[in-house]
Formats: sequence, structure tokens, C-alpha cells
Amino acid sequence: MALRADSSLKKLPPIVPIVLAQSDKLWQAPVRFSDLIEVPSNLANDLAAHTPDFSYRLVELYCIPFDKILGTPMGILTLRALKAERIGALLDDPVWDEPLLTQLPPFAMEMLLRYILRSNIDKDQFLRKVKNITNQSIQSSAMTLEQQFRQEGRQEGRREEQIHSKQQSVMEVLETRFEQVPEGLIEAIENINDLPKLTQLLASAARCTDLEAFAASI
Repeated sequence: MALRADSSLKKLPPIVPIVLAQSDKLWQAPVRFSDLIEVPSNLANDLAAHTPDFSYRLVELYCIPFDKILGTPMGILTLRALKAERIGALLDDPVWDEPLLTQLPPFAMEMLLRYILRSNIDKDQFLRKVKNITNQSIQSSAMTLEQQFRQEGRQEGRREEQIHSKQQSVMEVLETRFEQVPEGLIEAIENINDLPKLTQLLASAARCTDLEAFAASI
């Protein structure tokens, strides 16, 4: 693709592979690609010419202090959030750096807040953190999104209850009509999360001539 895009190129441009490690402990895997491939010793020489052999640049967030993460405001806060999420520090000051937060465009602020809210954090502690923000625009955005997130959570909870109830109804009808329902069929029903589809299956469970005919309707 690079050669087609630039007719003056005679060879491919350099490629530097980079791995960004988001972990709560040190990276253990080799950084040379060939070391990741298990080659039988008796075939090592024959396969050497066909085995990609390069080292990738490893960037370990675990080893970089928050204040040493460099880049644009959006890049810095993104990497800080990735690092913080793995060590349970999403509500700590490095992620809530107001001078950096004020430089984020609205879409980036929303992405960051949604990432935080979707993680395993204490929502009440989140609200206390937001109330301590001095910038009114950031505080208002965070409060609005938190309320929206709670509403979405309630709606999703109701939807999951409806799905589970409908799945149970389908299985109960099948068990009433045919007594034994194969585990594979039960698993297939439990994997369906579309309410209209489950409604159709409930009708099919009541009308089908046998389990094979019902399975064909999934």
C-alpha cells in the first residue's frame, strides 16, 4: 500500500512495532517476536528463514509514574486513565488533573468520564470527587453524565430482567410440553438477548411439533 501511495519509494518505509502494556504488574513475555514461537529443535534451522524475527518497543504503563506520561492533554489523560484503571486509582488526582481536563474537547471529556463510570468504582465517591472540582463547566458535565449513566443503568437492568424472564418462559413451555430439554438447546436460548426474537421463540415453543422443529426456528 505504501509503495502504491508513493511511486518514488523503492522499498517499504521503516515500521517500528510498539506494544502498550496496561497491567498491574511487570511484563513477562519476551519482546522478541521469534521467542514467542515454539519451534521443534530439529526444525529450527529449516524454519529460521521463514520465522519473523524482530523486537517490539515495549511501553509499560505500570513502570511510568503518572507525572512522567507525556503528550497532548487528551493523550496524557487517556494513558493515565488506562494505568489508573488497573491499579484502582481512577478517582485519584492524576486522572482528575483540572489544568489538563480544561483543555479537553467536549467529546474527549465525555469519553473519559464514561470510561471511569463503566469501571468498577464507587459511584458515591465519584460524585464526591466531582463536587470538589472547581471548574463549573467540568463539574456540570460530569454530574449530567453521571445522572445519564445511572438512567442508562436502570434501563439496562430492566431490559436484562425482561430478557431473563422471557428466556425462562420459553424453557418452561418446552419443559412442560417435552419434559426433557437438551442442555445445548437451553444454552442456545440463554445466549439470545433479543426480545423480539425471544417473543417469536415463545410462540414457536407453544406450537412446534417437536424439539427438532423448535431448534430449527432459533
